[in-house]
Amino acid sequence: MTDPADNVAVEFRNVSYHLNGTRELLHNVSITVRRGETLVLLGRSGSGKTTTLKLINHLLEPSEGEILVNGQSTREWDVIRLRRMIGYVIQEVGLFPHFNVARNIGLVPQIEDWPVSRIQQRVEELMQLVGLDRQLASRYPRELSGGQRQRVGVARALAADPPILLMDEPFGALDPITRAELQREFLALQKRLQKTVVFVTHDLREALLLGTRIALIESGRLVALHTPEEFLYSKEAMVAAYVDAFGFESDLRKRGQP
Repeated sequence: MTDPADNVAVEFRNVSYHLNGTRELLHNVSITVRRGETLVLLGRSGSGKTTTLKLINHLLEPSEGEILVNGQSTREWDVIRLRRMIGYVIQEVGLFPHFNVARNIGLVPQIEDWPVSRIQQRVEELMQLVGLDRQLASRYPRELSGGQRQRVGVARALAADPPILLMDEPFGALDPITRAELQREFLALQKRLQKTVVFVTHDLREALLLGTRIALIESGRLVALHTPEEFLYSKEAMVAAYVDAFGFESDLRKRGQP
């Protein structure tokens, strides 16, 4: 059964991508991302997860097939308009080192010519939303902890209130305690904001915790697409191998909980 068109934020239609026209990094992927869901792209390093993500905001262009965002092909979108409606969060954050926290967060609204007072108000709102003390607004990225920098990155991605968020292993470089804190905060944020999120990770536990659905990618191919509970129940060989690799006990898998 297909999703109604008005419920689909992003759609891949038989998409393949070849690096330099030869090496195939993605093969014939078809998938829909529903509005308001968190679709997790799960897979080992080099499986094609980040390539899939970059195709959505037209950092890459498909070699075959097409990607639709809000029903329109990425080839037909004005690329600047497309990217400004998509927040992008990466593992290394990508903050501008010579901008303080407030200026980093307010960058896109500034580019969009928001009034200064509105930008200042938005920065304050977002710092509170992601759990940053307002006194950090004047600090520079080098003066922040890893967790604080990642919070700034999330705030910046949300600054212009984009309907879609792309998150490429955003918590992967953090220590386990900070990572767990940010995962909990992400869940609370998503419950409140209901963004459409495509989230890349190689960590099954993170996928089970954060995803409404999990897409397993292996060697550039979509090999499974399940809810977290279905993923743990699945008897598909590739899925079972992934679950076993993370040390889940069989009785735990039967309960459908991480």
